[in-house]
Amino acid sequence: MRTSSIVAATTGLLVLAACGSSSAREDATDAPPAAPAPTTAVPPGAGGHASRSPTTIATGLDTPWEIAFLPSGDALVSERGGRILLIAKGARRARPLARVPGVVEQAESGLLGLAVSPTYARDRLVHAYLTTATDNRIVRFRLTPRTRRIRPRVVLRGIAKAPIHDGGRIAFGPDGLLYAGVGDAGDPSRAQDRSSLNGKILRMTPAGRVPRGNPFPGSLVWSLGHRNPQGLAFDRAGRLWASEFGQDTYDEVNLIRPGRNYGWPQREGRGPTDGGRYANPLVTWATDDASPSGAAVVGSRLHVAALRGERLWSIPLRGSRLGAPRASLRGRYGRIRVAVAAPDGALWIATSNRDGRGDPRDGDDRILRIPVR
Repeated sequence: MRTSSIVAATTGLLVLAACGSSSAREDATDAPPAAPAPTTAVPPGAGGHASRSPTTIATGLDTPWEIAFLPSGDALVSERGGRILLIAKGARRARPLARVPGVVEQAESGLLGLAVSPTYARDRLVHAYLTTATDNRIVRFRLTPRTRRIRPRVVLRGIAKAPIHDGGRIAFGPDGLLYAGVGDAGDPSRAQDRSSLNGKILRMTPAGRVPRGNPFPGSLVWSLGHRNPQGLAFDRAGRLWASEFGQDTYDEVNLIRPGRNYGWPQREGRGPTDGGRYANPLVTWATDDASPSGAAVVGSRLHVAALRGERLWSIPLRGSRLGAPRASLRGRYGRIRVAVAAPDGALWIATSNRDGRGDPRDGDDRILRIPVR
């Protein structure tokens, strides 16, 4: 039987719990402030708090899912239907660049995460997480601003797909390896099955092979017990933070450590660790307040985009602990899917009001730039 921690929700901030969103939707967030945690020194000017004066970068997008910056400062944008858009550095519009072949969009699935190779200046490679007619997979392809036709090569195939819980965020870590957040594809039992790629955070070489240092021999699994992780962000110390959709009670933010089990579906939210078998989340929200998707570290804060919550959460980073979350942009732009650190130190976000669960506004979907202080 699943155990849920019973924590009184106070004025909208749940810290030290996790998960929330029904099995047929992507949504969740809130928990009581934690006891003061040890803090790390924050360099002057590195507070990382998002201001409230966003600038519109691009409008008229169709369900953008990821923003990835090239070394030039140009930005790539994935749309769930399969297009990749380009926003030139300093520009205020997105133009179609290419379409990824073989993408099948159904409900939450389609063209999802993008990750630019750490050696892009030399190899021109971009990785993408996408849904096909048969599976979810990770591919890579060469891409330049003049690319018109993409010829993807499969890096990893055979991830179970579904209309819900496809995960989809990918990111290169400071170790040069590729990390992928994979949902349970609607079957919670997969999250505890180490032979399944679903319900996991995976770690692989850029070519999709098992790297040295993975916790389970011969396996891509880095951590398990996840329901639908859609945000991956590394801090300056190389720690990996992940945001995750819960079911009906709690959404969460976890500090990801190799080999750890984050509990789904045995429990939702903070609870007994069963003798250290399970890792507890560091932040949780009620599901109405979050449904956390993209995540980004800017300065000393972790920023988390909220879909159902229609806001941006900013959480102080205190070493391996987190402070109390603070919400901004509440209800101003609707559902927020993406949060990404820009090369100039600003934060870019993208809305997701045309994803079938939102109420599109004039100009949706849009990308906005938020100065950070």
